[in-house]
Amino acid sequence: MTGQADCELCRGDGGRLVLRAADWRVIRAEDPAFPAFYRVIWNAHVAEWTDLPPVQRSLCMQAVAKVETVLREALRPTKINLASLGNVVPHLHWHVIARFDWDSHFPQPVWGAPQRRVEPMAEVRLSLPLADLDARVVAALTPLAGH
Repeated sequence: MTGQADCELCRGDGGRLVLRAADWRVIRAEDPAFPAFYRVIWNAHVAEWTDLPPVQRSLCMQAVAKVETVLREALRPTKINLASLGNVVPHLHWHVIARFDWDSHFPQPVWGAPQRRVEPMAEVRLSLPLADLDARVVAALTPLAGH
């Protein structure tokens, strides 16, 4: 992986590694309030999506779409949130977050103020264990990883 020493996404995986391909990786953010929070991270240090050539942009978005599809089919969330901000970490990455009307911040963004306390913890409320969800993400992305 090419990168910069001061970039946290160049120094480490950025969460629980689910799958690493040559150009990108998928991690699950270990956030107990939002257990189905994944990131598609470009391995090379680029700040903006348009820094990538068109073929790589397409590959990146295919990975994002596959993660979204798995979350929609496996969990039937109220909404999927997609975001590529990079204001805090200027390294290209896409957030793919399954949102539920019962989550602590819904309908506000996950970075906003909580709207309610969630009991039991959010992970327990998912329709399948996180290990199974990760396995489905891997299965969906494996063909793309070998492009």
